[in-house]
Amino acid sequence: MALHTLIGMVDVESPPGRGGGGGGRAEPARAGSETLRPPPFEEFLESNRTAVYRFLLASAGPDADDCFQETFLSALRAYPRLRDESNLRAWALAIATRKVIDSARSRARRPVPVEDVGEAASSADPAPVDANDPLWQALRTLPPRQRAAVAHRFVLDLSYAEIAAALGGSEEAARANVYQGLKKLRERMGNDDAFEE
Repeated sequence: MALHTLIGMVDVESPPGRGGGGGGRAEPARAGSETLRPPPFEEFLESNRTAVYRFLLASAGPDADDCFQETFLSALRAYPRLRDESNLRAWALAIATRKVIDSARSRARRPVPVEDVGEAASSADPAPVDANDPLWQALRTLPPRQRAAVAHRFVLDLSYAEIAAALGGSEEAARANVYQGLKKLRERMGNDDAFEE
């Protein structure tokens, strides 16, 4: 289903008290407040979709398209309640990060079909975009928060403060997730000099 179809299905003009889905960060604008209203949703989507999709391709792999749609559907629901436009990109990436983590958790709970009941079920993730690329294979084995942190740092070139905002934690936790993710990637790739900052 295309995103513009999803936009048509959601009532953008719904009252602030109805429905959510944006992660609870959007709040109604106060009457008489001097905050800048966000641009129309279409402008917000156009200016942020490339960065969000690049992050999702790196961190969600085959689920990137689904996470992309869920990210902007959640953003669309919460958009009328935003107070200002101070950092819409960080807000969109925070929603996308939560969708990646939710997707990984959901995938881990799905039953894995097997041909023979006697075999042990595999808990491996679905094949990444290029199943033959060792880097993609190694990246897909990282825990969701580490995978998201590494993707934010090296795909989008975000600062640790921006990664912390997207992951919903401290800057130290963002550094730790990037460090641990890189350490595991180096071990799996067998190259201690790879992935230098």
